[in-house]
Parts: sequence; C-alpha cells; structure tokens
Amino acid sequence: MQDFLPVTRKEMEQRGWERPDFVYVCGDAYVDHPSFGAAIITRLLESRGYKVGMIAQPDWRTEQSIQVFGEPRLGFLVSAGNMDSMVNHYTVSKKHRQKDAYSPGGRMGLRPDRAAVVYSNLIRRVYKKTPIILGGIEASLRRMAHYDYWENKIKRSVLLDSGADLISYGMGEHSIVEIAEALDAGIPVQSLTYIKGTVYRTRTLINSEDTLVLPSYESICESKETYAKSFGIQYQNTDPFSARILAEPYQGQGYVVQNPPALPLSEQEMDDVYELPYQENCHPMYDGAGGIPALEEVKFSLTSNRGCFGGCSFCALTFHQGRILQTRSHDSIVREAQRMTKASDFKGYIHDVGGPTADFRVPSCKKQLSRGVCTNRQCLFPQPCRNLIVDHQDYLILLRRLRELPGVKKVFIRSGIRFDYVVADKDKTFLRELVKHHVSGQLRVAPEHVSEAVLRYMGKPSHKVYEEFLREYNRENEKTGKKQYAVPYFMSSHPGCTMKDAVKLAEYVRDMGFTPEQVQDFYPTPSTLSTCMYYTGLHPVTMEKVYVVRNPHEKAIQRALIQYKNPANRELVLEGLRLAGREDLIGFDKKCLIRPDRGQAPLQADKKKKIIRSSHKKKTLTGKAQTDKRRKR
Repeated sequence: MQDFLPVTRKEMEQRGWERPDFVYVCGDAYVDHPSFGAAIITRLLESRGYKVGMIAQPDWRTEQSIQVFGEPRLGFLVSAGNMDSMVNHYTVSKKHRQKDAYSPGGRMGLRPDRAAVVYSNLIRRVYKKTPIILGGIEASLRRMAHYDYWENKIKRSVLLDSGADLISYGMGEHSIVEIAEALDAGIPVQSLTYIKGTVYRTRTLINSEDTLVLPSYESICESKETYAKSFGIQYQNTDPFSARILAEPYQGQGYVVQNPPALPLSEQEMDDVYELPYQENCHPMYDGAGGIPALEEVKFSLTSNRGCFGGCSFCALTFHQGRILQTRSHDSIVREAQRMTKASDFKGYIHDVGGPTADFRVPSCKKQLSRGVCTNRQCLFPQPCRNLIVDHQDYLILLRRLRELPGVKKVFIRSGIRFDYVVADKDKTFLRELVKHHVSGQLRVAPEHVSEAVLRYMGKPSHKVYEEFLREYNRENEKTGKKQYAVPYFMSSHPGCTMKDAVKLAEYVRDMGFTPEQVQDFYPTPSTLSTCMYYTGLHPVTMEKVYVVRNPHEKAIQRALIQYKNPANRELVLEGLRLAGREDLIGFDKKCLIRPDRGQAPLQADKKKKIIRSSHKKKTLTGKAQTDKRRKR
C-alpha cells in the first residue's frame, strides 16, 4: 500500500534514500488529497521517479526547521498553501482571523504572513545555491509587480523579494515536470528561461523581439494610470495560445520575465493527475489535534473540471487557472467515487461534483482548445457570445452515473452553477434534474448585486437574467412539489458601487422577504480586475474612471444596508439612507427599511419628496458631521 511521503529524516532513511531529489515546503498542514496543490505536485513528481520529502508548516523562526532532510539533490519547492497567506490571516477589515482551516484543529499562527517570501528567504540563508522554485496561488498571483491591499502600495514581484530562482505559476503540472527534468539533466536553474508557465529574472532580455516590455516598476509606483495600463496588458496575455512573453523592468536589477502560460491539460492528463496514489486524507500526525478542517469540506467531493470562462472581475481564476476549460473523463470520476464509497466514514452523500464552476463541462466554443480564448471579449458577459456552446448533456450523464452507484444516497452540487448559463440553455432538463436530485433545500447562487452599473464592473450578467433564472427555478420546484429556495450571495463595496446602488440592493433584500446570512465585503486580493479598479479608480481594459469605496466607514455602511434588519446596524443604515438622499425609506410604511429615531415623527409623503429634491442641491455630509448634527438635535 502506498504511504504518505516522508516527513522526517527517519522516514526517508526507511525508504532507503540518502537524500531526496526535492523538498516541498508548504504553509498548509500535510494533506494527501487532490484538492490540495501540494499533494498533486508531489505525487506527480513521485510518479516520474523523483524522491520528494515534505516539510509542512515549518517554524519560520528557526533554520533547523527546513533542514529536516538536508540539502535536496535538485531543489526546494515552496508554496504558501492553498490560500494566499494574507487572505488566510486577515479579514477584509484587516483584522486577524480566529481560525486557519488548513492547520491542525483550525489553529491559527502556524504559518507566517507572506509565507512564500519568508520560507524562501529562510532556505536561502542556509542553502546559498540550491535552486528554489515558488508555486501555489500566493506566488502565482504575485508573480509580477502587484497592488498589495494590506500595505496599500505596489509591491515588487514575489520572485525578487523571495530570493527564489523561478516561479511555476498557474496549474503547475506541465511546468514542474519540465523543470525537474531539466535540473535532473544538469542544466543550471539560471538557464531555465524557456519553460512555459514560469517566471524568471534576468539582467538582459534574451528574446527581445518576441517580448512585450511592460512599464517599469518605478513608473507604475509613480502613476496609477500607468499601473492600470500595465495590468490591462497582463490581463490580455493570459491565454497559452496567444500570450506574449512579458518583461517588467526594475531599475538596476534587470527584468522579471513571464513566459506564456503552460498549455491546458488534456482529458487523459487530467485523469492521470487525479488518479495518482493519494491517501485522500491528512497525515496521521494531526489526528490528536482533530485533523484538518479544510479537508472535511472536500473529502467527499469530486473535481470534474478546472478553468473558468465566466470572467468575473473580482475572481483571480483568469490569472491562475485560466479561462480554458479542462475536464476529467466520466470513468475517472466514477472510479474515484467508487473508492469514496468504501471509506468507513462515508455516509452516502457526495458533497459536490464540480470545480470553479460546476456546470461547465464543455469548452466555451469550438476554437478554445486549439486557438485559445478571445483576448478582447468575454464568453458570457455582457451577453452570451453567439459562438458560445451551451450544453449540459455531458454533465447530466455524469451526474446520473454517480447517482446510480451502490452506496450513494445523494449527489449534491455545491461549488456553484452559472445561472446565466442555465438560462441560456434552451433544454431545461438539467435544471429539472438539478431541482429534483441535487439541491439540499437551498441552492446557493451568486447574482452579487442588482444595480446594472455595478454588475457591469463586476463582469456579471444583468439582474434581469437572475430574475429569469428564479422564475425558471421556482417553476421546476412547483412541478416536483418541493419547497426549495435560491439563496443569493451579494457583495458590498465593489468598485463602481455608490451609496445609491447600495440602497437599491437593500430595497431588493427587503422585497425578497429574508436577510442574507452571508454578505461578502469586496476584498482586494492580488491580480484581479476589481483590485486594479480599487487601487487606481480606473478600469484597466477600458481606462474609464470608476467610483471606489475605500473609506472603512463607508464600506461598513454599504455592508450594513444589506443586513438592515440587524439592530446593531441601525445607525449605519440611517446614515447610509441620508447620504443617499433616501430618507423616504425611514418610516413606518411597509416599503421603509427602518423606523425613525424615538421621538421623531415619520415623514409625510410630500415632505419626503421635498427632502429627496433638496438633497441633490446640498453637499453630502461626512459620517462624522452627520453624527455631530444628530447629537445636537
């Protein structure tokens, strides 16, 4: 039986190794499951004959923690883990989180901030010349100069700050194997300038004629407009078939060079990757701490695809996995499900069958896998492209096979469906079977907002499309006699969202008849279109100006408006309504969001109209000034 990879020198010696070829240093606890990037990369290298040792969550304050196996023969592989370490540690309000789902028992504090940089520098202090290759989402999304929300400034490429030799960005199966083979052949790491899906540094440009030189780091720090233009160029060079080599100059340090993305995996390659001999569990050393919480979310879920052509502005998938859809075969997924049913703690429920978007199982159009995706247009936004293939048949056949497996009681879909893709499908069989078999009382969908202006900046479909989906969803529920609900996710404070837009969303929540339990305040994470808009106030593709909420108090108001029924939000909601000139929503009418202050008479209809008209003529008071005025009254 295949065991976990060695985590101690003793386990390495028990295998008869003198030293490993690679040592993988990871910010997550060691979980040998294909939902964890570290497991995929290490098992893939193992399948190619390389010896790999695992150092999970080393103590970054001591050099001994990364000397467990000594110096590896070929190099160190470094990843912050499945999440960016800063997102893992901090909320959008920059407060420390209480739990780390990727650590034993959810314990916080077992990895440093900016883990990829810290681990790499720690290794470099001990091993001066050993190759260091960064991977994972933290390094991938920070591969070029980027806006850092936590320091509120443009930071250099993580390659420079870490002292590493290479970044394997995106989904790294192709690039890591090519890197390993080159190092094994004796090629110096400094000569690995040709591998797709990698970033390297150089004093001089090698292929200057084929290279697109971006604005310098110094110039993007000085000008937000220049940064937006640079980001727009990068955004339009994320397709493996059409992307150019990009070079970012740094004064006195040469260039950081990004090669085009690696080619997508074929179906056979996807099958091979997901059928490597994973233990499909966390390492036993964590049993006493209660295991790894993040594993519980995915242990009985199945990955059927990767990549997403949805194109949401606030999502980093375009920069990481890419827009080209890649899928596993039905047989591969069914085999994994069959193994799952034999687990002692399997209760008969497959929690999810999906990926970034569950119901994408075919390419967006016929040319996608041979010529790539369009660089100047989206597949679904603002309307579905006329070349878009809308087809749920393959997904339906897969779900039916899984439902019929012995030991499977229910197959759920939790990774999210694109409601606009469902609406675009003229054949409603998928929606019918979704309602009948795959919803556990509530279907989570993500309209994100109701304002057309905000939705445009989000890259989301018109609110009318969401309303059409609700009508279709409710009709199917009526046909089956089920009482199931669509639970929407909404986002506050996204770039482009004014206070009036926030109030409009609050009115929609009022008309829904229930308050969403979860509201996501926009989080400016590295390398998304929305984050670029947040920092620059410009859309990096169109260069149009965008209204941005940066003030924490205004952000709190927009969030409170969505949950206006919460008594703790009362003062914020009152302030938001007054700032938006919507005091007509303060009163006892059923359309009102909130009642007046005690002792204050509700406004009459004619007075409400006068206030609305006059509010446009007066300067808007700041939050503090309005609070002072209320106190005087």
